[in-house]
Amino acid sequence: MTENKSKTKLLRRMGEAIADFRMIEDGDRVMVCISGGKDSHTLLDLLVDIRPRAPVHFDLLAVNLDQKQPNFPAEVLPNFLNEQGIPFRIVERDTYSIVKRLVPEGKTLCSVCSRLRRGILYNIAVEEECNKIALGHHADDIITTLLLNLFYVGSIKAMPPKLRSRDGRNTIIRPLAYCFERDIADYAAYRQFPIIPCDLCGSQSNLKRARINRLIAELEKETPHIRSSMLNALGNVVPSHLLDHNLFDFKKLTTVVGDVEGELDLAIGHTDSDLQPALVSPGS
Repeated sequence: MTENKSKTKLLRRMGEAIADFRMIEDGDRVMVCISGGKDSHTLLDLLVDIRPRAPVHFDLLAVNLDQKQPNFPAEVLPNFLNEQGIPFRIVERDTYSIVKRLVPEGKTLCSVCSRLRRGILYNIAVEEECNKIALGHHADDIITTLLLNLFYVGSIKAMPPKLRSRDGRNTIIRPLAYCFERDIADYAAYRQFPIIPCDLCGSQSNLKRARINRLIAELEKETPHIRSSMLNALGNVVPSHLLDHNLFDFKKLTTVVGDVEGELDLAIGHTDSDLQPALVSPGS
């Protein structure tokens, strides 16, 4: 895939997500969390690209949290960001030692690491007067999280494209919510970003998230558009066809005498037309 095709696709989908969820507004100061991975590199690169021609004015600040992982190449990101002329801040916190101390050997490190990292970055955003925090999670992260919660937690939820922190100080946005990982990987490889691998969660092979990713990849062999279908499903929710009585008031439903076939369709939950492939944007 050429740079033009991959970049055009990513910019279009990112633009749709920003517009659909009103992620960036005039006067925003956006803190872009950059880990050194392909996703955050791509997010920062695309935001820098659209900024001069965007219909609103916004500022960007790249922030990297140096968690003091062994063999972390501390000079790579500063050198790259300086070369690109991007304002940045490197925050040094030894969360690596804390995570290794708190999490038993063989257990998943992600949860503790994520909470520590999130708390630090939230505070940095306030210090830097950034009212938005941009994260590099993409469509595949979102649908994987949906299945993780469905299979292992017992809830139907994913990663929100826009979220207000509990204390009300920060707004988190995910501009790559409509972008798929394969396109990001293609673009990152073409741009030759200086990728820094994670020696914490990225080094664990027994993660449930990895199992879910393998499951989706296997299903994709039979149903090529399954990722697009799952992403579209998250924007096409029918509360009356779930079991959450707090979301839909089933007790107020009354029987209406009328078209028996129509009532049967409603009771079953679908008609023939509902079973047609839902291959529309953003998964196209």
